[in-house]
Amino acid sequence: MKHKKLRFGEGFRVMRADQWLYVVSGIGEALVNGRRRRLAAGSLVFIQRREKHEVRNTGRGLLRTLNFYVPPAYASDEKPLKAAKPGG
Repeated sequence: MKHKKLRFGEGFRVMRADQWLYVVSGIGEALVNGRRRRLAAGSLVFIQRREKHEVRNTGRGLLRTLNFYVPPAYASDEKPLKAAKPGG
């Protein structure tokens, strides 16, 4: 069994990959390059590499998201991967 400890408060930043964020449950909002979007279950947001963004929970329950990074931003051991080379 794998065990993970989540640390909240400071957030994290992925600058090397495009991100797809799918909202599984809850409600919130995304601020991407100054444009605000409401989030709810079923929402899908595409965040391009290096776009300034923030996702907030605006509901009373948990905001659960599933995130995909292309190219992958992390290895299976959770260590950040090196940035992809342009055109490669």
